[in-house]
Amino acid sequence: MLVYGDVEHMESVAAVRASITRMMMACIEMQPSRQRHEALVQAFILTGELVQALADEEFGKNGMDDVSELQDAGAKLLLMQAREIMHSWRNGFAGTFSFPEDWTATLEFLDSADPVRMKRAEGYAFYALYPESYIEAALISKLTPKTVVIGIRSIGTGLAALVSAALGAEPAYSLRPTGHPFERQVHVTPALSKRILADPETDFAIVDEGPGLSGSSFGCVGNWLQANGVASGRLHFFPSHAGEPGPHASKTHLTRWRDRPRHVVSFGDLILTTQDPKHRLHTWAADVVGVARSSWRDLSGGAWRDVRFRDPSLWPPSYMQMEKRKFLMEAEGEAWHVKFAGLCGSDVDKARRGSLLSEAGFIPRIAGTCYGFIIEQWIVGTPLDNGDVGRRHLVDHLGRYLGFRARHLTARNGGASIQKLCEMAIFNIAEAAGSHTAEKLRRSIGAPERLAGRLRRVDTDNRLHPWEWLTSTTGRIIKTDALDHNAAHDLIGCQDIAWDVVGACVEFELSRKECDRFADLVGREGDCDLRDDVLKFFEACYLGFQIGLWSQAKGSVDGAETARIERTIKRYLDRLPQLIDI
Repeated sequence: MLVYGDVEHMESVAAVRASITRMMMACIEMQPSRQRHEALVQAFILTGELVQALADEEFGKNGMDDVSELQDAGAKLLLMQAREIMHSWRNGFAGTFSFPEDWTATLEFLDSADPVRMKRAEGYAFYALYPESYIEAALISKLTPKTVVIGIRSIGTGLAALVSAALGAEPAYSLRPTGHPFERQVHVTPALSKRILADPETDFAIVDEGPGLSGSSFGCVGNWLQANGVASGRLHFFPSHAGEPGPHASKTHLTRWRDRPRHVVSFGDLILTTQDPKHRLHTWAADVVGVARSSWRDLSGGAWRDVRFRDPSLWPPSYMQMEKRKFLMEAEGEAWHVKFAGLCGSDVDKARRGSLLSEAGFIPRIAGTCYGFIIEQWIVGTPLDNGDVGRRHLVDHLGRYLGFRARHLTARNGGASIQKLCEMAIFNIAEAAGSHTAEKLRRSIGAPERLAGRLRRVDTDNRLHPWEWLTSTTGRIIKTDALDHNAAHDLIGCQDIAWDVVGACVEFELSRKECDRFADLVGREGDCDLRDDVLKFFEACYLGFQIGLWSQAKGSVDGAETARIERTIKRYLDRLPQLIDI
């Protein structure tokens, strides 16, 4: 099902270098603190994205990974940053940074006359992958400084530098697997092969996020090393989780994965259950809200439903693997929602927008941020679909909320094109309802190109489901999780406000009359033109996306959760006849 998307953007190399320089200089001037550490990690992540982009540019020209002075400079710079991250982390964020004098010259060596395609690292952005976990995993691996470290692009470019720093090894190499997602291969020139394989009797560390459905990125590097004379017993894996590859793993990959050491320190061990309070998320969040002691409850993976709904028969569905890490912190008669919002400074960016929405009365108060997490007030209330809220009042509130977003919140990312949205919808509906239904829908909504000049991307909510709303004890309607869903690991991103309008109409099952009044209100409040053909197009795309998303979720659950998801999918399928004459 076509629902995932990579956050990519074209950037001037000079502009990215300037940003990295500003970040690095700011770190040098800051006093030792967790905030300084966070700033250094942001610079490191951006550097990794630049080095990856330049390496992929060279790969695109050569068709192979090759010896490269540019990539050597990038690996050297990343290793320098990784060493300082390690020292800051292991010293409890104390001490001074000791960057070598030539770091600026090394950075300037990273150059290209053309813009490069920058790709956001998914683990840092969505899945609470903290770079320090690779440092800790390497420190307990017992590998020596002679280990050859290979990072798998994209995110492995930077992760490998962290492993090299902890081992005291030479700068890491990076390789780009290509081909079918379940049958990746690497292509390496003889010159680079000679460098990497100079001592086949040493140990080799293969570093990346994952493994995913097939583990073929890890596996193809292992295949290449073994095909070039490296014994299987010399291979060590540094993944992001302790699990095995998914159901599409080959027998060779799976056997090797089970046989060889996997060096992992989990998110929980790193910042939840660690004995060092300076490294504990609980401590960071308590400092932000100014409390000394507090209770802590994990709400991740759908566990939030037990707090909001109590009765499991009332629980909405949850795509547990896609949910971000979240916690409930309570102290001194107050409660806070602590939710992962992404590294790279995206937590601060989202908090700023959240403050604007909070001041307008739409979402809970934002208390602050701490190293990738947003902290907001926890509202005690009744889920909106169980509350006693009049329909007219509900529609008016939804209209004001979306109108406010359309008028005051500009788009932060591009999101999928309308052509891509249409392709996704037709594909998913064909898979779920048959090609005949999909073709009739395609003819009904017409060519998306005709709408292009009439759309305006804004900071859409992208999650208007009733369970995302509360009625507070004072009667206020409150939107929860209003900051993340247009920057999730799917292809939607920021869209025209019509995406949210049809989302609300579908999720709250508004009547035709209610939909018309709702769209008119959003149009007036948001100064936008919401015509019927635009709404029909986006509703088709919205249904196709939700059908694909929840169909994917169904494959990873069982029991009562399966039944909840099946009911959800059926509700979307049942709405299709309203768009087309089946």
